[in-house]
Amino acid sequence: MRDDVIVLAHGGGGTLGRALLEEVILPELANDALAELGDAAVIESPGGRLAFTTDSFVVKPLFFRGGDIGRLAVSGTVNDLAVTGARPMWLSLGLVIEEGFAVADLRRIVGSAAAAARESGVEVVCGDTKVVGRGEADGIFINTSGVGVVREGVVLSPSAARPGDAVIVSGGLGEHGIAVMSEREGISFETPVISDVAPLWGLVDAVLSTGADIHVMRDPTRGGAAASLNEIAGASGVTIALNEESLPVSAEVSAACDMLGLDVLSVANEGKVLVICPEAEADRVLSACRRHPLGDRACLIGSVGESRGVDLILETAFGGERVVEMPYGESLPRIC
Repeated sequence: MRDDVIVLAHGGGGTLGRALLEEVILPELANDALAELGDAAVIESPGGRLAFTTDSFVVKPLFFRGGDIGRLAVSGTVNDLAVTGARPMWLSLGLVIEEGFAVADLRRIVGSAAAAARESGVEVVCGDTKVVGRGEADGIFINTSGVGVVREGVVLSPSAARPGDAVIVSGGLGEHGIAVMSEREGISFETPVISDVAPLWGLVDAVLSTGADIHVMRDPTRGGAAASLNEIAGASGVTIALNEESLPVSAEVSAACDMLGLDVLSVANEGKVLVICPEAEADRVLSACRRHPLGDRACLIGSVGESRGVDLILETAFGGERVVEMPYGESLPRIC
């Protein structure tokens, strides 16, 4: 790290965020469970394997088309557990509330979190509330932690992608980031972009229940699919190639990305899952996704090959290729 102070880009899930982890945080906390750097840690317990995760949410605005910070917090933590193959069971809910925050808004946020928990089949079993002075929390910040039970026989890892694997995404890309940004900046579209924020355990469970040999699952949140797939390729020692014409991107999201100068692959999602499995299993996975309401737009978007010296490439609609780099920081800050 060349910077002597923290900047917003350190929290963006890209190159600077990775440097912060590797050079400042991980050397002090190093252990085998943390070294995997998955969405959740899988740990051995006397009763079997558990998954454990934590996350903090600072979205602005707090309410947006398709959800709010309460639904986002529960869904994000549920999804981090789900993509390790764990059935989410218990959550904590920590609230940092700014003095002067409207009680009606707090009720709405907590109610939304509770609804998402019921939708996921999880219980919020502990929590904490702190109130800070005006101007110290920008309304409300939420921290959630979660524990889940890893499904018997399922072993998923960011380093498990292999040449010959297929890359599948469960639906349209970029919808959460663009929905939040459009409301924040007052950008309107003929058809409003609605956030995809949703708890994904039901969809993940449906995929795992096929018995397919799933190698990797990730929910492409901060840094979008570009960050997630670069991390997977780097950890696995492979090159992932995406087909531009196969990427599921709505006309509204595409127009917004063009307007804002964004690469849709780097825009956050909060209700999508990437699945990497052997090519022979792809049809089974796609069928399972498409039978579920949250995966009805699932499609095959790429493949895994031997390392070509780069982690992620995009095969363009014009027949060329371009390298898709790990995002440097976060193009759209404060979206999750």
